[in-house]
Amino acid sequence: MNFSQEKVFEAWSNPKHLKNWWGPNGFTNTFHVFDFRPGGKWSFIMHGPDGTDYANESVFVKIERPSMIVFNHVVLPHFQIAASFEKLSAAKTKVSFRMLFKTPEECSQVKKYAEGKNEENMDRLEEELKNVMIE
Repeated sequence: MNFSQEKVFEAWSNPKHLKNWWGPNGFTNTFHVFDFRPGGKWSFIMHGPDGTDYANESVFVKIERPSMIVFNHVVLPHFQIAASFEKLSAAKTKVSFRMLFKTPEECSQVKKYAEGKNEENMDRLEEELKNVMIE
C-alpha cells in the first residue's frame, strides 16, 4: 500500500476508520465495543447489502504498534486473524493478512467465500486511506 506504516495501522486500530472499510463491498458496520488492547473485546454487527445482519465478536490477542494486530474471532466461524504491517519506505507498507483455523475442514468451509471477500476488504481499506487519511 502506498501509505505509511503508521497510517495503515491507524486505519486498522481506530474504530472511526475501521468501521468504514471492514467487510466486503456493500457492507456497513455498527460497532458496539472496541476495546483495543490485548484481552479487549471487539463486538459489532456487519450489515449486508441484502439487509442481513451478522453479529461478530473478537478478542484482541496481540498488538504491536505499528506493526501487528492479532485477534480471535470468538463466534462462529472461529478463526484467528493475524495482520502485519511491514514498513517498506516512509510512504509504502506491505500488509500481510492471515486467517488461521483449528482444522482444515473449517478453513475449507470459510475459504469458499472469504478469499474474494478479503480482497474486497483490502480494496476498501485502500479507499479509506486514499479518501480520509491523506498522507
